[in-house]
Order: sequence, then C-alpha cells, then structure tokens
Amino acid sequence: MNIESLQDILLATRNGEMSLEQAETEIQNMIKKEPYDDIGYAKVDLHRKFRQGVAEVIYGESKSAEQIKGIIESMLSHGQESIMITRLGAEKASVLAENFDFEYNEQARIALIGPKAAPGGMGRIVVVTAGTSDIPVAEEAAFTAEAMGNEVVRLYDVGVAGLHRLLSHLDDVMDASVIIAVAGMEGALASVVGGLVDCPVIAVPTSVGYGAAFEGMAALLAMLNSCASGVSVVNIDNGFGAGFLAGRMNHMNCKSKKSK
Repeated sequence: MNIESLQDILLATRNGEMSLEQAETEIQNMIKKEPYDDIGYAKVDLHRKFRQGVAEVIYGESKSAEQIKGIIESMLSHGQESIMITRLGAEKASVLAENFDFEYNEQARIALIGPKAAPGGMGRIVVVTAGTSDIPVAEEAAFTAEAMGNEVVRLYDVGVAGLHRLLSHLDDVMDASVIIAVAGMEGALASVVGGLVDCPVIAVPTSVGYGAAFEGMAALLAMLNSCASGVSVVNIDNGFGAGFLAGRMNHMNCKSKKSK
C-alpha cells in the first residue's frame, strides 16, 4: 500500500471531490491489493509502512547481496522511497553500490536508500556510550533514529570509569526526550543515567568485555536488574531496536495530535 495514495484519497474526501462511500471502496481496494510481494525467497511486506509508519527494514546479516538487491527492487517498484538495511557488511555494500545510491555507515553496518525523514518529534534523542568500543552499536541506534526523523545528540565514551565525563554534559542529558544508553562490561551506565533524568532510558547491552562479561550477558542482566525507574532494555548489540523504539517514543505527541 502506498501511503501517498491514501493521503490523496483522504484529501479528495475532505475537499468534497470524493464521497465517503467512494473513499471507503478505494481504501478497501488498496488493502486487498498486493499485501505482500512474493519473490520466491522472500515475501516483501508492502503494507508495513501503512500499519506501522515505517516500511519494512531489511536485515542483511544472513542474506546474500543478490537477495538484498531483489528485496530492494521489489520495494522500490511498489513506491517505497526510503529503505533501511541493517547489518550490511562492507563487501555486500560494495556490490549493492553498483545498482543503488545510498548512505552507508560502515562502522554501524547500516545503510539507507532514499531520504531521511525530516527531524521532528517532542525533542532530541541523546545516545550515550560507556566506551569507544560501544560506538558501532550506538551508531546503529543513532542512524536508525535519524532515518526515522529525529534529532540525535551523540555523547560517546562517558562511562562510569570516569563519571565526570558524563556530568560535564548534564545539560544535554537533562534536556533529552529519550536517552539510549549503550554499554558493555558491567553495564552500569544505564542505571547512572536512569537515576539522573525524567525521560525514558533505553538500555543497550553490548558484547564488549572480558571473559566474565559473557559476550554481553553480564551487561544485559545488570540492566534488567536496574534499580533506576524508567529504564527499559533491548537485546544485546541491538542498536537498531533501540533507535527504532526511541524514534517512536519521540513522536508520540505527533500521534496524539493526529487523533484529536
């Protein structure tokens, strides 16, 4: 379903160019037509943007460059202008660059075909990391949030081993509408941030750390057991999930205005 076509129907109805009955028929036809595109190895969800506000995101980790190319072509042929691809390695990105123009963040292994949404929402999303080693996951979160139309502030390497580094940026932290706290090792940063602010904190455990960090399990359990109120947790290294959730939270006021 093309969201622009739906908007045309609604505008025509508002302007008296189409009756309510005609609009209902047109919308029903749109819903029934091509709910997904079966390309053999994938069933591309063409209604995702209509249902959720954001089109299907391609997870590139276990897909071949040729498979990703086919999914992109399907989405573009059905009117999708912006397409995000996560966990896209540099080699696959190089192959896809022969066919498509896109913005690519190699550190985060994430790409965007088409334009980012214009920044909006209630305020700014602040992404903080405990250390430099956590930046790839943080960049995945930041890139995702920006692609969804959010202003993002990055505060990197401000972990508890030198807490004064975080405290020197209190104005940015206290002014955030949503904070994404990315940390490995013992994952303490999320609790520290959660105890300072009045906005939602999304904690992202990373697989950074020595043996007893258990590839992120120690940070995950610490974040799940945080005594700071208002801290939620996504999966290990899931920067995309954190950025997506933060973007939705930051736009809840827009949804509220539309319903009035």
